[in-house]
Amino acid sequence: MNSAYRSVHLTASRLINPNHISSSLLHFLPLYSINAAPPRRSTPLRRRNLVTPFSSSSSSSSSSFYIPMAAGDAQVPPPESHLLEKQFESFRVQLEESAALREKIRAVVMEIESATRLIQANLLLVHQSRPIPEIIEKAKEKINDLKKFYGQLAEILQKCPGQYYRYHGDWRSETQAVVSQLAFMHWLETGTLLVHTEAEAKLGLNSLEFGLETEDYLTGICFMSNDLPRYVVNRVTAGDYDCPRKVMNFLTDLHAAFRMLNLRNDFLRKKFDSMKYDLRRVEEVYYDVKIRGLISGGDPPPPNVQDQP
Repeated sequence: MNSAYRSVHLTASRLINPNHISSSLLHFLPLYSINAAPPRRSTPLRRRNLVTPFSSSSSSSSSSFYIPMAAGDAQVPPPESHLLEKQFESFRVQLEESAALREKIRAVVMEIESATRLIQANLLLVHQSRPIPEIIEKAKEKINDLKKFYGQLAEILQKCPGQYYRYHGDWRSETQAVVSQLAFMHWLETGTLLVHTEAEAKLGLNSLEFGLETEDYLTGICFMSNDLPRYVVNRVTAGDYDCPRKVMNFLTDLHAAFRMLNLRNDFLRKKFDSMKYDLRRVEEVYYDVKIRGLISGGDPPPPNVQDQP
């Protein structure tokens, strides 16, 4: 009877709902809660697995892979690199030419420095009470050599017109020392100052192309004044008591002339300040000699004697 009832039930169910799942299969399906939501996959996975027919064309511009169009086009450098290479190539040529020129200048400057040392070594003998004319005559032998060396410098700079001040620093200090020695020799001979034009003439310099800079001349004169206090002391020791007065008058006039210049706070100004102390030392020697009565009474008093602050 149970089997007859089951067959009637299945037949009635098929007539009512042909697509309905057989009730016998319901026993094998798991039980789910009505409110339970089915499991969902994450969005990145769904997007990654989703492939559409038009996805390749739309995502090609944003792809992280770059496919060069042609190997020849990728190897051609931009035009800016040619300009940059050309510019630095010209810089390299200029620096090499400048270095070669400086080597030539330095070789001549070393000769000038060597000749200046020999002149200075001869002039140091005046502090030992040697005959001054003999010392000056021997020192003058090197002046012709200096004139020749400065002529070589002028020939080197003719190859690079307009570049005088670019290389002037290579012989500036040596020129200042040369002017100092020439001015000292001139003062020993005449008791006067070697003027700028006379210094240029002794060195064979042309003020238009290769001349003696004013600052170099003034600095050399300041160097020359540094030698006078020692010279005065040694001359007084040798019995020349009139030398302090002569040197004091000369330095006083020279110091007053320098005060006419509006000097900046640079090396030349510092050397000018040292001239004040040179003058003070000479004045002290003169006052000492005067107080001791070593100067003859017939000598007139110095016209420009002033106490320096």
